Amino acid sequence: MPSSVSSFLEPPDLTNRAIGFSLRVTAPADGERAARRAEPVSGGVTFPVGLIVDTAGWVLLDEIGTELPFDLQVTDRWRDGSARWAVLDTDVTLAAGQRHTSLRLARRTGRATSSPPRVVLREIETGFDVDTGVASFRLSTQAPFLIEHVAMASGDAWTSDGSSLRICSDGGAPWLVDWRKVRCEFAGTLRTVIAASGEAAGPGTARVALDLRLEFRAGSAVVRSRLTVRNPRRADHPRGIWELGDAGSLLLDEVSLTVAAGGLDVSHLRWTAEQNRRGITSAPVSIHQESSGGDHWDSPNHLDRTGRVPLRYRGYRATVGDERFTGLRATPTVVLEAEGAAVGLAVPQFWQNFPRTIQADLTGITASFLPPESGTTHELQGGEQKTHECYLLFGEDRVSQQPLEWCASRLVLQPDPQDCAGSGAIPYFITAADDDPRYRSLVDAALDGADTFVAKRERADEYGWRHYGDIYGDHEAVRHTGPTPLMSHYNNQYDPVAGFLYQFLRTGDPRWWAHCRDLAAHVIDIDCYHTDEDKSAYNHGLFWHTIHYIDAGKSTHRSYPGNTNGGGPSSEQNYSTGLMLHYFATGDLASRDAALQLAQFVIDIDDGSRTILKYVDRGYTGIASASRTPDYHGPGRGSGNSLNALVDGHRLSGDRRFLDKAEQIIRRCTHPNQDIEALTLLDAENRWFYTMYLQSLAKYLDWKIELGELDGMYAYGRDVLLHFARWMAQHERPYLDHPEMLEFPTETWAAQDVRKSEVFDAAAPHATGEERERFLE
Repeated sequence: MPSSVSSFLEPPDLTNRAIGFSLRVTAPADGERAARRAEPVSGGVTFPVGLIVDTAGWVLLDEIGTELPFDLQVTDRWRDGSARWAVLDTDVTLAAGQRHTSLRLARRTGRATSSPPRVVLREIETGFDVDTGVASFRLSTQAPFLIEHVAMASGDAWTSDGSSLRICSDGGAPWLVDWRKVRCEFAGTLRTVIAASGEAAGPGTARVALDLRLEFRAGSAVVRSRLTVRNPRRADHPRGIWELGDAGSLLLDEVSLTVAAGGLDVSHLRWTAEQNRRGITSAPVSIHQESSGGDHWDSPNHLDRTGRVPLRYRGYRATVGDERFTGLRATPTVVLEAEGAAVGLAVPQFWQNFPRTIQADLTGITASFLPPESGTTHELQGGEQKTHECYLLFGEDRVSQQPLEWCASRLVLQPDPQDCAGSGAIPYFITAADDDPRYRSLVDAALDGADTFVAKRERADEYGWRHYGDIYGDHEAVRHTGPTPLMSHYNNQYDPVAGFLYQFLRTGDPRWWAHCRDLAAHVIDIDCYHTDEDKSAYNHGLFWHTIHYIDAGKSTHRSYPGNTNGGGPSSEQNYSTGLMLHYFATGDLASRDAALQLAQFVIDIDDGSRTILKYVDRGYTGIASASRTPDYHGPGRGSGNSLNALVDGHRLSGDRRFLDKAEQIIRRCTHPNQDIEALTLLDAENRWFYTMYLQSLAKYLDWKIELGELDGMYAYGRDVLLHFARWMAQHERPYLDHPEMLEFPTETWAAQDVRKSEVFDAAAPHATGEERERFLE
């Protein structure tokens, strides 16, 4: 066994080491520098094998050594059961104007000095009772958004009378909401998540599936709510075209949440429209965000099913009593205040996910996530969903002087890059400080250069509830001329969710985390095909980027607009790793579930018993391993992404089916004595992607090593990797050395050369002597 493989299997010697982990908490640059007192903070932390078995022997300290309450939710474990990834929860205080603070997780050297606050959870017949110490919540499936009754610290009580979850279409009556199942998704000492699922029934056969997650924090009267509204029907996609106006779409007039005063004797309301625009009134308040407010607010990005942009004006319009005013980008909050008690609501990323409306008077607050004030219906495509987030206040907000305003720009927990590298939790991980300066300069331009991701977003106006979080695919516009930009959504062309998270952990820069968070939410909601009603080749798959060099038009983030050959989700653009890592870093089960669905997608698309030909042939379809053309099943993008997703699925679930299928893909596509010349891998335009498969094969081998499965399939995969690496060392050259072989000799080809480097790097540990040195060189 090569020495590197042996060391991979042996845990580090942690005896008598003074282990500690440095953390930094940062306030986003776009937020006000107001003081924050004990703001709830969560973030992912990695640990070496064998170190964290439980939290009893650990303490979290602030900059002056004061012990803070904390909790760890383990999201990924080493083979010995110790924590590899965990979500750390704590409460952090920043003074006015303070941007950063430092924390340290260290071994406990003495006894605990205080008893930390905790969430107390009790299951009841209709749901749960949740006590945070400052508010006690009764949850019931009979309440419109689960919260039926709240006993506040002031002694006041709130009830759900007059509150509602309103979903309607065609100007008709609200649909009937039915919550059928409520469960505890996570029960920690500082944070508890309660989830529910159900549906809303409309006229005829119209239905939407509903999921609701409520997050409670110890010592807090604020509840984080995430409501997912999903169209479970399949899209019709005639001729393989996936455009707005499809027969499988639902047209909704409204999705709104109303939080009534609930029995409180409200005297006035406190409102905020945006930074430095706030007030107190007893008159009604309304704030409607019509468009992004950016320079390109009426971009062709926002075409509707009729082929027109329905947006009427730039930014938002607001009324407070008789006063009317306008603005560009609203970040509203509204709090109804009574003597000693309050009820409030805030919607983060309000303007980014336009159109949205928030309205209030002394009887209640309504947040419209798909508002009737838009003057147009909202199309939810077949298999499409949207998660709407808001924060609900029942009592005193102890975090900020202006209640709930902190919710618009949450603090970010950043693990120290050196600690991440030292943990070994991410293979081949190095910090940004160890980068080649030329590489670092190139990557940093994405945040600080003249053509950043944010600048691209503004150029295309990649905003709105369907678009926000995605990346403008400007590289597809290389041949475009004209006054308006060619619209191409980057979607799932590779896995930038993973890339953003890696860069966040390598640099500690919270801007990378913001990109990761927003794109992960977009991929889960918009890019995944959430239906069981279509064919198995499409159900629960991932839509990939808009066709090369063609305007997206009305296809939004689905792959095939009109005047193309058509198609649908496929194994060739099936990226699961970013979603898996996002789950590790957040504990969000929506990310875990999405990654597992993409792994199951590989099995389903290859299952002949799920096709219309099942009575003739129930054998494997080959769709999971085909690349470029249906008849090529060698190393490629389809087989590589399928292999990668299956390894992720096994890591997340432990389900042996995923690993068995991965090994079947390896045997189907490659052999240790394969005739590589017959594969014509030097045909760059048609075979460049073979390195993607080899990267996934290397990931499989690493996983087999960690599992301790140095068996026949491990040896088979290792010999395949070495066989191809030897051929590459003899035949491969940088693509741009021969630009005449390429249709478009762009910088993308240099990026694909990096894959070759990574294949050699992955093959080197399995080689010895001069061959190992040749691979490394």
